[in-house]
Amino acid sequence: MARRLKAALPVASTLLEPCVVTDVPLHSFYVNSLPQQANMSFASLPRSKKVALTTLGVLTTGGAGLALMLQQSVKASDLELHPPNYPWTHSGMLSALDHASIRRGYQVYKQVCSACHSMEYLAFRNLVGVSHTEAEVKVLAEEIEVVDGPDESGEMFTRPGKLSDYFPKPYPNPEAARVANGGALPPDLSYIVNARHGGEDYVFSLLTGYCEPPAGVEVREGLYYNPYFPGQAIGMAPPIYNEVLEFEDGTPATMSQVAKDVCTFLRWAAEPEHDQRKRMGLKLLMGSAILIPLVYYMKRHRWSVLKSRKIAYRPPK
Repeated sequence: MARRLKAALPVASTLLEPCVVTDVPLHSFYVNSLPQQANMSFASLPRSKKVALTTLGVLTTGGAGLALMLQQSVKASDLELHPPNYPWTHSGMLSALDHASIRRGYQVYKQVCSACHSMEYLAFRNLVGVSHTEAEVKVLAEEIEVVDGPDESGEMFTRPGKLSDYFPKPYPNPEAARVANGGALPPDLSYIVNARHGGEDYVFSLLTGYCEPPAGVEVREGLYYNPYFPGQAIGMAPPIYNEVLEFEDGTPATMSQVAKDVCTFLRWAAEPEHDQRKRMGLKLLMGSAILIPLVYYMKRHRWSVLKSRKIAYRPPK
């Protein structure tokens, strides 16, 4: 029993001896204790694999370029005229919408566009604090009659509009809209700027692009020639022209001014969070400018110490 105890003492002392932290490079410890990993670089591959990978890369790049060229050629073969890029005041990274233009644009929609087009996803309350005051919006809402109910007797009734009501529809259903417009269905304008390629550039060009058809082009009765519309024949008559209305603030109501204001209004209607999104982006950039140097300092002077620490096992002598 005594002999077994004496033989176990060196082993126990060896197991109880602690590990120590040294400055031995980590790679030297693993190189001596672990087998070498295989080198999988491109230069070490056989010639056949190099040729295969190179051919695959060339074919992939060529296929992507061919697809892009075919797409551009298809766009160039379209029959409609592509709208130019206009310098909108709200198109900048930090630019906000012109709220005076939004107010005028709502006036254009109310007096010109609402006779045929609906905006069923926009409520009167959305105008508060954007283009009108709450009192002004209440007056605008009370101008319409809304069917509500049923009442205590089970009958439907009409009441003046409220802030929570949505913009009224010009037609009760799509069939009535088609009958009133010669078979064409006027689209809803709530998200028309996002739903059309080119956005407000397309809408502006469409509103101001009516002209006489060129020689050899015939447009059937009830349609109007517009080079920006697919097929060049549109069922909507020219909706705006010079002095089509009088703005409340006295701005001259030229055709381009009217089109610009209604396009700005439609941009806001499709993206009410436009200004808030850009403000949040600016705050994020300012916060990142402060946080990135701090994160770099923590990584360089704090985490690098822990990352470079080497732990080596010192075997007993």
